[in-house]
Order: sequence, then C-alpha cells, then structure tokens
Amino acid sequence: MSSTLASAFGIAALFVAVLALVFAIQALRTQSGAARTAKLPATPTPEPEPQPGQPEAKPGTVRSELRKLGKEIEVTRGELRESLQHLAVVRYDAFGDTGGKLSWSMALLDDKGDGVVLTSINSRADARTYAKEVRAFASEAKLSPEEEEAIETLRKEAGPTVEG
Repeated sequence: MSSTLASAFGIAALFVAVLALVFAIQALRTQSGAARTAKLPATPTPEPEPQPGQPEAKPGTVRSELRKLGKEIEVTRGELRESLQHLAVVRYDAFGDTGGKLSWSMALLDDKGDGVVLTSINSRADARTYAKEVRAFASEAKLSPEEEEAIETLRKEAGPTVEG
C-alpha cells in the first residue's frame, strides 16, 4: 500500500475517532442533564387562568393538550440550547512542505459558546490531534490563530445577544 493511501486511511480513521469522541461527550452531557431533571420532584405547573367568559380546559381536551405541548416545546428549546449544534471548520497548511490544506481546526459549540475545539495538524510524517475545552467562546488553553478563527466565526453567527 502506498504511503499516500495509508495516510488517507489514517486521516479518515482519525476523523471517525474524533466524531466518536464528540458524540460520546454529547451523550454524557445529555445523560447528566436527564439525571439532574430526574432527581427533581415533579411539580405540576399551574395552567394559566382562563379568560373571563371562557370555560376552564378539562383534562384530555384539545386545549389542555395544547397547553401541555407548549410546555414541552419550551423544555425542548431549553435542552436544545445546550446541545453542540454550531460548527465551524478552518483548513490550512500547517507546514511549508505540505499542501492541500490537510490540517484543520473545528469548533463545536452550543448557544452559550460552550463546547470543544478540535485540531488536527498534518505533516508528511505524521498527524497530531488536539482537543481543547471552550467556555463562553474562550478557552483556558492557549489557542492557535486557526482555532481562534473557528471560534470567532461562531461568535459572529451567535449575534449581539452573546457577550464575548
């Protein structure tokens, strides 16, 4: 097998491993969130007071079911804000003797700017991968210019509602 083909397979395997890591992190975050909500006592939220002249919604009616669905949608929206749903990739040549922009930095963040930035530095001889935690669009670890660019791209997409 040629070294180019072996390198391609290595990079593909690395990418699959990184994706598996990301999915594992997301599963743990989801599981810990579910455990937190499972420990809380179930307290029924009071339904809004009916308007004068309107009858109160009886359990099992369309109106009461719509109210329940509205509450479930709000809970789902809250959970979605904490999922890693924003992605930015910056490709580049890390070394002068390689071409094709095989090195990359990828930021995976939620709505608050929390998540991870993954980087793969590829040279002719090997490839190295790094993962750094991101909180509020910043990291305690030193970031490369490409990692900062990926995070900044997502910060701009988040708009003025996110302080940074």
